[in-house]
Amino acid sequence: MRLAGFLLRLDGWIAGARPRTLPAAVVPVAVGTAAVSGAIVWWRAIAAMVVSLALQIATNYVNDYADGERGTDKHRVGPVRLVASGLATAAAVKRAALISFAVAGIAGLLLALAVGPELIVVGAACMAAGWAYTGGPKPYGYHGLGEVFVFVFFGLVATIGSTYVHTESLSGQDGGVSAVAAVPVGLLAVALLVINNLRDIPTDTETGKRTMAVRLGDAGTRRLFTALLGGVAVGIVLVSVLWRPWAAIGLVGLLVAREPLSRVRSGAVGGDLIPALAGTAKPRLATGLLLALGLALSR
Repeated sequence: MRLAGFLLRLDGWIAGARPRTLPAAVVPVAVGTAAVSGAIVWWRAIAAMVVSLALQIATNYVNDYADGERGTDKHRVGPVRLVASGLATAAAVKRAALISFAVAGIAGLLLALAVGPELIVVGAACMAAGWAYTGGPKPYGYHGLGEVFVFVFFGLVATIGSTYVHTESLSGQDGGVSAVAAVPVGLLAVALLVINNLRDIPTDTETGKRTMAVRLGDAGTRRLFTALLGGVAVGIVLVSVLWRPWAAIGLVGLLVAREPLSRVRSGAVGGDLIPALAGTAKPRLATGLLLALGLALSR
């Protein structure tokens, strides 16, 4: 019985970390590292991956803790939430978030010691953004800015930063490749959030959570999702035409997005959109890793 209880709690904590969102942390580091044309310092690449994953998990736990305390997850459709379901207390989930931030901070400090103190500033900004998404008195995720910050931090900052820890410069061709490749990476991360918020429009509206999906409405959010996938394709084409021809193989990954795109365009709502969430995570991972492979093959 004790073992069964432990496994149940462990399963809850793993679900609370939201594994389906973790490609949003893996892809920018893979793409940013592959953008480097010179020598790659592998321990720095691993440290950057630890930072990215820990920040994503920390943000997810903050989201669970803050939404649980506010009651916005009470009637939510979708994967389990630790606080709202009663599997863990708000204090415990908050503590898990702080531990995850600490892991990111330690790995980031190692990188800062090797590269420069500017990474401390970037890391602090990332942590603040992760906390303020749903935490604090005025969470920006409640005011339609979640997609903007996801694009900036899990697209531009994470991708370009992953290149910078090796090159220690933002200039030159590597900087250009990384900056342009960061755009489709960021758009894929935003697409994942858009699906999530599309599903939650009814409950978010009821609880006063003014996400971008709530502001745009059902039809506008579905059009936004389609436009994001189109933007991903354009970004990949630009990288392949301007610098790295093999980057075009990243377009193959977008074929996996046909199912979630079809579900979104067919008008699926509520629980019927849950498969689309998983279906959007898959093309994000496939497209991102294929883009990284193409960048590496064209070095």
